[in-house]
Amino acid sequence: MDTEEFRRKLTAILSADVKGYSRLMRSDEEATVRTLTAYRTVINELVVSYQGRVVDSPGDNILAEFASVVHAVQCAFDIQGSLQTRNAALPADRRMEFRIGINLGDVIYDGERIYGDGVNVAARMESLAEAGGICVSGSAYDQIENKLAFGCEYLGEQTVKNISTPIRVYRLTGDESGPECTVKTPVRKPSTRLIYAAVIGLLIISIGGFIAYSVIRRPAAGPLGIASVEQMAYPLPDKPSIAVLPLENMTGDPNQEFFADGFTEQIITSLSKISSLFVISRNSMFTYKGKPVKVQQVSKELGVRYVLEGSIQKSGDRVRIDVQLIDAISGRHVWAESYDRDLKDIFALQDEVILKIASALQVNLTLGEQARVWAEGTKSLEAYLKLMQSREYRYKGNRASYALAQRMAEEAIALDPKYAEAYAMLGAIYYFKVFFGATRLEDDVPKATELTQKALALNGSLADAHSTLGILYWWSGRYDEGIAEAERAVELDPNSGYAYLYLGFLLRMAGKPKEAIPVIQKALRLEPMAPDIYNRQLALDYFQAGDCKEAIATCEKGLKRQPDHLISRVTSAAVYGACGREAEARKEAAEVLRINPKFTVESFMRKVPYKNPSDRDRVVQSLRKAGLK
Repeated sequence: MDTEEFRRKLTAILSADVKGYSRLMRSDEEATVRTLTAYRTVINELVVSYQGRVVDSPGDNILAEFASVVHAVQCAFDIQGSLQTRNAALPADRRMEFRIGINLGDVIYDGERIYGDGVNVAARMESLAEAGGICVSGSAYDQIENKLAFGCEYLGEQTVKNISTPIRVYRLTGDESGPECTVKTPVRKPSTRLIYAAVIGLLIISIGGFIAYSVIRRPAAGPLGIASVEQMAYPLPDKPSIAVLPLENMTGDPNQEFFADGFTEQIITSLSKISSLFVISRNSMFTYKGKPVKVQQVSKELGVRYVLEGSIQKSGDRVRIDVQLIDAISGRHVWAESYDRDLKDIFALQDEVILKIASALQVNLTLGEQARVWAEGTKSLEAYLKLMQSREYRYKGNRASYALAQRMAEEAIALDPKYAEAYAMLGAIYYFKVFFGATRLEDDVPKATELTQKALALNGSLADAHSTLGILYWWSGRYDEGIAEAERAVELDPNSGYAYLYLGFLLRMAGKPKEAIPVIQKALRLEPMAPDIYNRQLALDYFQAGDCKEAIATCEKGLKRQPDHLISRVTSAAVYGACGREAEARKEAAEVLRINPKFTVESFMRKVPYKNPSDRDRVVQSLRKAGLK
């Protein structure tokens, strides 16, 4: 092949392999291959989510390229964090730990393959990394030094195989101790740029210290009353726990409720992605909307220590936000702030509020969490507002509102064709329309799947989209793939009640009710004021697992918030019918026919495909015992 057929490019290269792979293969080849396959899937998804491309994956090695070193490093930290979580569930001698090396260098393209010193240096960085660790070359480090927060150790200039000149090597750590790097072997005087950066860093630290001191010294508003830990409905979590009350709409215009609710939801969603926090999910928080509740009451009912409350006012092209974070146990303000900004600065304002809350609660974010919490959504204010409106209509949950939600999402996409969240919303709307019988499954499931996959292609870190895709795969009979997507959603958003709900549902439909029970219990802890769907899933888990006592107790305790909800009544009829409570079963069946006189068991069961026919047959028989045809 002539050299003119090749092309060159400067790119960020990530090279990864398994430390001790040969030992793992000698010990158990089949188990090693299974783990490697699963871990490769996780790595591939993360590479795509950070806009990278997997170039090759021979043996236990993975080679990927990124247009941005920042994305490559963020992806590397997320890979190590995800695999560390998965390894924790394995015996110590079966854990599969990857070493990752990153380099910025010139490469030669031959079709889809890449070659050259740029690749070789990345491979050498990988060989210098520890198991579960990351090493980067000097050229890569120079690109991220002032862009990301990380801890690192400078290993000096290393002579590596097949590279003529020594390479600066840095070992990155996730303790986020700051951009300064501890020098292990100094080999040169610091450059003017580094001295300047150090001076700026000291100034930032000094200013930050002054601000912190000022906040601490600010006169407290005085005790607000104290929430009793002993009287809380749930034990306090072993990490900072927070509930975000819906921001009060101060405009006086009910048409602006979507804006106040949308900003509140954005705060909850962003905080929810931080694994070192415990965050009550949206549904429970919005049960307090418009009600004059006290912080101590919220703390007691939800079992959390901290409560965020405030108000928001949008007027023309200006927005004003007043927020305060309260420690309900001590009854004192932890942090309070007022903001008056241009509406076009709404994205930066959201990020600032999240950062202040995280700082006040003294939590540390991993680099992967930073990337997800502050991931760029859209630069179009108009598209963002359309998505807020779409979300508000979707929550109303009727056919007319779904039509409006769909239109708003489509308009958001028209304004920004790369708006991942808008595609995810539109996919979810198509899914809900099928679920509630507004459209046919064969018509809209393919549309919903295509839109959700498009969203994840644009931003693979959208937990809700992974949950939706899991349900869509289930509808298509792809049970294992559905569970994998739902597990990824929980990993990305560890405080999402919905993510746990969907995972628990899919486990049950795949014939794993005992695995589903603790998952739904976790969902209920994150959603103490959950809609009936949470409790009916738990009731069905117990029912399918053969535990009539707990299934009946869950029905009697939890399926009361939505007395006219058809599926809740069907669930109760099935549980009572299977457990020999004939009178209660027939009473619930009568309620089913009151809500929908045309109800039939076959038409209902057509929408819930079980993996195991025996599980489906048991539900059908139980509904027949209740008197339903």
